[in-house]
Amino acid sequence: MSERTLSATVCIVGGGPCGMMLGVLLARAGIDVVVLEKYKDFFRDFRGDTIHPSTLQLLCELGWLDEFLALPHDEMREISAYVGGETVAIGDLTHLPTTCKFVAFMPQWDFLNFLAARAKAYPTFHLLMETEGIDVVEKDGAVTGVRARDKDGEFTISAKLVVGTDGRHSTIRDRAGFVVDNVGAPMDVLWMRISKEPGDPVRPLGTLVEGRLLVMIDRGEYWQCAYIIRKGSFDAMKAAGLAAFHKDLVAIIPELADRVAEIDDWSKVSLLEVRVDRLERWHRAGVLCIGDAAHAMSPIGGVGINLAIQDAVAAANLLWKPLLDGTLSDGDLARVQARRTFPTKVTQGFQVFIQNHGIDPILRGDVELNRPPLLMRLLEEFPRLRRLPARMIGIGVRPEHVHAPAASFT
Repeated sequence: MSERTLSATVCIVGGGPCGMMLGVLLARAGIDVVVLEKYKDFFRDFRGDTIHPSTLQLLCELGWLDEFLALPHDEMREISAYVGGETVAIGDLTHLPTTCKFVAFMPQWDFLNFLAARAKAYPTFHLLMETEGIDVVEKDGAVTGVRARDKDGEFTISAKLVVGTDGRHSTIRDRAGFVVDNVGAPMDVLWMRISKEPGDPVRPLGTLVEGRLLVMIDRGEYWQCAYIIRKGSFDAMKAAGLAAFHKDLVAIIPELADRVAEIDDWSKVSLLEVRVDRLERWHRAGVLCIGDAAHAMSPIGGVGINLAIQDAVAAANLLWKPLLDGTLSDGDLARVQARRTFPTKVTQGFQVFIQNHGIDPILRGDVELNRPPLLMRLLEEFPRLRRLPARMIGIGVRPEHVHAPAASFT
């Protein structure tokens, strides 16, 4: 039997928000795109649920905002946290220069399904589920395609451009030989489910108590909980036992006392390693990495998803024409990195500052939280200051706008 082969102008490896947005925008411009997603669906717990004003603005520019907001979601116009027994306002989104002055909370699988449904309108868009990109194909020093695997075995997809959007553990960046610069992170995250009851507290940015930090994401019938821990401390927590773990959770949110026993086995707790890193070079002939594959972000502010989507929009804006004309060069790919390096470095710098000077001292127990820290008290005292963190979280640095055209398919 001859080996299976496919071809496309662009092969995108990774069907997360970055890969799906890039795929939709390029297909909308008339470029033949195939997106590979290794799972059979988008339904997974460990994905961020925040759709920030910058992303909502992009949906508005595409004419999709009303349909998107018709889906079940929650809206947050003020960013707050519960610290030292007080609820403290940190960011005011109502002054942002965007159509939507709020963060939308929606399960990421709903967002991805929404993008996939929009993509069906374009005959040049192809989504291959349960298909994993396992290697790059090279010829004369340039990447010319992807080695892929699905339930029927391995096959090859030839492409003018391969884009790695396959996350912080990217196969494409490894196989393409990119060098990763590790910025560092002092924390990891434990993810777990706890059932939801009427009257439960809602604290979108989290609760800080006695050196502990817990974020609760509303998933309707349950809370998706993110428990922030010191990096490398999970084994010691497991050794201390589940009873001690339950006690820690109740110390943060006493209202959960009657439900923490639902976590009756460590298999119900997933460790997600926090990484902050970035590639020295995002591209070489025939291949480009963007999103978490190019720069893994800390969960601080929940901005990683939206930064990745901004990468996708910038890439579509800069690459649609050379892809359509058949003139794509490494210089075109370099322009994507040049466009997105500055916002990446500034955002990571902001996150590292918060990590090192805010979260790490709290996790080490060096800060007594009998009252909110000085910076939080200043934000509470002077409301106009809340616009600064709101802009960083809600819009970010160098927001992108859709410039890639919509082709006519009639």
